[in-house]
Amino acid sequence: MNDLLSAEKDKKPSLCLVAHNAYGVLAKKETSHVGGIEVQVPMMSKWFVEQGYNTTMIAWDDDYPDGISHDGVMVRKLCKESDGIPIVRFIHPRWTSFVGALNRADADVYYYNCGDMGLGQLVLWSRLHRKKVVYSIANDVDCVQELPALKPFREKFLYKYGLMNCDSIICQTEKQRQLLMDEYGLVAEVIRMPCEGFPKNRLDDAKSKNNEKKHILWAGRFTPEKRLEYFFELAKLFPDMIFDVIGDYNFEKDTSYANELKQLAEGIDNVVLHGRIPHEKMGEYFNKSYLLCSTSVYEGFPNIYLEAWSVGLPLVTTFDPDGVVREFGLGRIAHDVETLRTAVAGLLSEADWEKAASAAESYFFNHHTLSSSMIRFEGAFKEPKPLE
Repeated sequence: MNDLLSAEKDKKPSLCLVAHNAYGVLAKKETSHVGGIEVQVPMMSKWFVEQGYNTTMIAWDDDYPDGISHDGVMVRKLCKESDGIPIVRFIHPRWTSFVGALNRADADVYYYNCGDMGLGQLVLWSRLHRKKVVYSIANDVDCVQELPALKPFREKFLYKYGLMNCDSIICQTEKQRQLLMDEYGLVAEVIRMPCEGFPKNRLDDAKSKNNEKKHILWAGRFTPEKRLEYFFELAKLFPDMIFDVIGDYNFEKDTSYANELKQLAEGIDNVVLHGRIPHEKMGEYFNKSYLLCSTSVYEGFPNIYLEAWSVGLPLVTTFDPDGVVREFGLGRIAHDVETLRTAVAGLLSEADWEKAASAAESYFFNHHTLSSSMIRFEGAFKEPKPLE
């Protein structure tokens, strides 16, 4: 009897990770939408497969057969993101195809990592089918009652339903944990996000090249909260540096804003717009850059920070998750264009740059590697902690 109980306890649950836009990264093909979630979910899925878990991922249809596998991860597809008639497609084919994919996945535990109405749809389905849902907070604004990133009432209603009724919540920072308690009275577990990082290959020694201009890197979506215009103003203050921009808009609603940014960039000689690039190419840009710059109003714990730190690239930022940049000396903190200028100027000292670069690399390997983070995610998947 004890042997049976022990075997049942050690049994690995089947898992399903939902990430609508993550198929491109999993399949190593170009895609129009790449962010932290799209990188992390395929990485986590592959790790679980390597540990012997039956693992499925759900994503938009991108002309692949339902049930295809990549690196042992089976993919169950939704409809195409463009399918259906606006407004009506909220129900069909989007919600109906989501239900179909969840049914075909037939997992024990489902994982969701996006602050939108899909969380509520997943939790509704899970309650009917007696499944477990683990939700991971992606952004600070997903923890507050106002939910400024969500607009229609249905989005906020469904998200809040999912948040209040999922089986357990994981958050990236202590700030998010406290916000959830203060705003919703919910208990969450803080787990540092995992990251594979990139090989360090700074053969050109970007910090001390005397005959080439230093490169400052910005990467992300062209959306108002990212404030790319700050980066453009910073570029004007350092005409002897190259300011590289990777990214574009992800959603049609942001096209006008993105086009305005592109017009601004055309008038600044030392700004280079690279557009979207395959994720696996990002390591080349990290390794040739002198600094990573972030100009966001709010974030969660950006995956791009972790990837930059994995090769010892210091950060100049207007957003410091849990104060780790300041606490561990991973770069410099700023609030506006003027303080960004001061921050960049401060890291032009080779000694200061060396100190920040070393601290960044050490912080990454001590706190965010797959081996250190995924063990805790595994625990959360095997035994979701109930909300209080």
